[in-house]
Amino acid sequence: MPVIGSGIYSNTDSIIGNEQEYRVKENESLWEIARRFDIGINEITDANQGVDPVIPETGYIVRIPTKWILPDVPVHSGIVINVPEFRLYFFPINNPGMVMTFPIGVGDQGKDTPLGTYKVIEKIVSPAWYVPESIRKEKPDLPRVVPPGPDNPMGSHALRLSLRTVLIHGTDKPWGIGTRSSHGCMRLYPEDIVQLFRLVRKGTRVTIVNQPVKAAIQGEKVYVEMHRYEDADYMNKVIQLLIDKDLLERVDFIKLNRELKAMSGMPVDITRH
Repeated sequence: MPVIGSGIYSNTDSIIGNEQEYRVKENESLWEIARRFDIGINEITDANQGVDPVIPETGYIVRIPTKWILPDVPVHSGIVINVPEFRLYFFPINNPGMVMTFPIGVGDQGKDTPLGTYKVIEKIVSPAWYVPESIRKEKPDLPRVVPPGPDNPMGSHALRLSLRTVLIHGTDKPWGIGTRSSHGCMRLYPEDIVQLFRLVRKGTRVTIVNQPVKAAIQGEKVYVEMHRYEDADYMNKVIQLLIDKDLLERVDFIKLNRELKAMSGMPVDITRH
């Protein structure tokens, strides 16, 4: 299904979207291509390993990883964020057959985005940034309050969660989408936060999970999707997940090992034929 706007898909399957291809234009970086297709820099570099992200070869055909396995949560409702994937999924309450998805930036190491289930308690247009003391200690030149405007790291819109100190908001540094670049908040491209803000209501559930490995079945094929995020025993994680889903006997371990080495961040067919 082609991307419409910022990625609206039918939510009738555990795998959404389709991989695409794109021919690099002159003087075009992977950051620019990623934003054009509403993906993070992590996604496009993992899918195109060995390609120079700053100066990719003109005319080179890059893979556009616009296909995803939905996070494994009890209920696909409200906002679901998978931190290792650097991606947010939104399931509109007034359209239960659809899902929207956006790339995000998350908390840096030591400032991790908190996991758990929260609610949106406030919607803020043109937010001011009240700089936490912990950040002012790192950067004493910062003022106590950064007013709304183009230099405000909160961007144009923000959704405050019931944790209060954590928000989903825009950014003045769009090249940080797809990286660990915040103090725990979740950042969206400027154009994405506007779209999400319009649709999300106060009280919306927000579920934040840590799933570096996902697996699903589509038709007769078994897919896995793995994301580089932290030091982890990915082999044990994926084996346990496949056991839990009763899929292990259908797996080709040569294909699985190949993807464990590649870690492309994309759904990969590992079915034994």
